[in-house]
Amino acid sequence: MKKTILAFSRITPAMADRLREHYEVIIPSPALGNLNTQFEKALPEAHGLIGAGRKLGSKQLCTAERLEVVSSVSVGYDNYDLGYLTERGIMLTNTPDVLTESTADLAFSLILGSARRIAELDAWTKAGNWTRTLEAAQFGCDVFGKTLGIVGLGNIGSAVARRGRLGFGMNILYSGNTPKPELEHALDARFVPLDELLANADFVCLVVPLNANTRHLIGERELQLMKPSAILVNVSRGPVVDEQALIAALEQGRIRGAGLDVYEREPLSASPLFSLPNALTLPHIGSATDETRLAMADRAVENMIAALEGHRPRDLVNPEVWRPDGNHGPVN
Repeated sequence: MKKTILAFSRITPAMADRLREHYEVIIPSPALGNLNTQFEKALPEAHGLIGAGRKLGSKQLCTAERLEVVSSVSVGYDNYDLGYLTERGIMLTNTPDVLTESTADLAFSLILGSARRIAELDAWTKAGNWTRTLEAAQFGCDVFGKTLGIVGLGNIGSAVARRGRLGFGMNILYSGNTPKPELEHALDARFVPLDELLANADFVCLVVPLNANTRHLIGERELQLMKPSAILVNVSRGPVVDEQALIAALEQGRIRGAGLDVYEREPLSASPLFSLPNALTLPHIGSATDETRLAMADRAVENMIAALEGHRPRDLVNPEVWRPDGNHGPVN
């Protein structure tokens, strides 16, 4: 009898077709009624869950008695109660690495876009305001040769650092859990405490996972430490920044600007940020390219198949639940 996979968000037709070669696949559809009702009805039969963007923990999974694996089409896994999944012996997989370069491209586009006021001046030009030679009111700031502070020098942070150092001759400061000697040597980067980074960087780029230690890592105190000429860029998770404190800092001109791809609440259809000319706001598109989303989908499917066929998934977030004999279940 085939095992059953339940999609908990939209998946591509190609993903569904590939999974159907091996398993029964259930994909809730708006045409069939309430999506949550369909999900809850199918959950007790599911051996695997695949998707992104849905909170999954004890409340949501209490009826998932057959569940062996959750395959997330994302690199971040803060939506999932990792402790609960591990306690039950349920594997959690994600899709790291494949979105590193795309997200780093996006981070650097936010640096450039905020510094040179690209979106703001695009709208200004299209509104017919370019009637004479530009004056200081339309000036931006340079990026080349400035100091880039990266909070979290993991894969994406390192890729941003390479772009800054090798492409724009920037001085690299970074903070995080541990020093990275090889990257320090390759990029002439310097490991510093967060407060020192905030006080000295012209651009502060946040690339950390969301957890108890990083929630509101950047708040009113941290924003006060930044230079008035500095720009904050966030491509990690929205709650890493205290959004109300950031709005106040931007409104009062305590920092020059912000480039944001993530927010405390998503999706976001209205916000004071949208009316601020010094806030560049994007709709969480860090991995949103054709090539990267295809690679993420492929990786998630590969992780799912490996897990359900008794092989160790390539991207196992909680390796302590892995049992070579395939008898997954509650961890004693």
